[in-house]
Amino acid sequence: MLHRHSTAVGERGLTRVERAVFALVLALTALAGVGRYVSGIPHVVAFILAALALAGLAWTVSFSTEQIGMRYGPAVTGTLQSTIGNLPEFFVVIFALQAHYTTVAETALIGSILVNALLVLGLVLVAGARRAPDGLMRFSQRLPNDTATLLLASSLTIVLVGVVTSSHNVASHHVETISIVGAVVLLVVYSIWMRSYIRSDRPPGTRDADQQSPVELEQQTCISMRTAVALLVGAGVGSAFVSDWFVNALEPTIHLLHISQAFAGIVIVAIAGNAVENVAGIYLAYKGKSDLAISVVKNSVAQIAAFLYPLLVLVSLLTASHLTFAMQPVWAGALIGTAILIWQITGDGEATTFEGAALMAVYVVLATVAAFEH
Repeated sequence: MLHRHSTAVGERGLTRVERAVFALVLALTALAGVGRYVSGIPHVVAFILAALALAGLAWTVSFSTEQIGMRYGPAVTGTLQSTIGNLPEFFVVIFALQAHYTTVAETALIGSILVNALLVLGLVLVAGARRAPDGLMRFSQRLPNDTATLLLASSLTIVLVGVVTSSHNVASHHVETISIVGAVVLLVVYSIWMRSYIRSDRPPGTRDADQQSPVELEQQTCISMRTAVALLVGAGVGSAFVSDWFVNALEPTIHLLHISQAFAGIVIVAIAGNAVENVAGIYLAYKGKSDLAISVVKNSVAQIAAFLYPLLVLVSLLTASHLTFAMQPVWAGALIGTAILIWQITGDGEATTFEGAALMAVYVVLATVAAFEH
């Protein structure tokens, strides 16, 4: 059952800066289209324009979702933002598989999990801890623990498929079938969890949601619900087009800059495709909205691992290249280690600057490993 904030929410209107940012996002999206369809423009320039456009669309999603969050609790808001925010990642992987960039597709998904669970969550914890008067960021314990469970379940599935593949036994000839079964059961588990998680949500007028009163919420809302939803839909549709342009310029850029496909997936595509969580989570943590910030990032981690990845395994049956859970041992190990690490750090509902820095440090090491993978 979704709880809606019953108090009338005031609308102050967009500020001059916000209007200017929206105009810039439209301009960047148009320029990214020019970079895709106008001949003679260098691939690197087209790639940069597409990446900037994705980031701009991510800001649009972040802004509009926060407005919706004034009416609903952190669970609904975080889930909504993660779902819309993962649309670029969904389309990037689909277009990459259609273009036979299987390594980029696989590492982009793993990179998305690692970026959100290590880099973005680390930045959120640092921002939230520095904002707190006592240097200790506090938030609900349920979502971090649930996220660790979903991530571990997904990681163990990947490890099992990896072991089967490397053993070269009879089961290794049926990796695609095993992956399909794994995808279906993970989607079922995620659906069961999501139903109970959403039903436990509380409206923002309650004191334990984000410690804000309805009066404070009235002062912050600036657009109507209808406008916020329209912005979300528009940004989602724009993400589909820009993701295609992004992938089109990716391969030439990789060759020109002499970077590995693993690094492109783990770092470049993952960061660009998850710009929503990058922007929204840090921004919300800085504003002191700890539960909502954690919800945005943690929901994205759970959704990619237990929903988006399994869903793409099934959808890829319709693309030129098929996606499975078979993966290099280094990335399977990274997923398992990440699940344990974020459970250790966030499972108690508290975090410090030191713990956020530790998460970011691990991501830097993994990015360095990816740079030398070919």
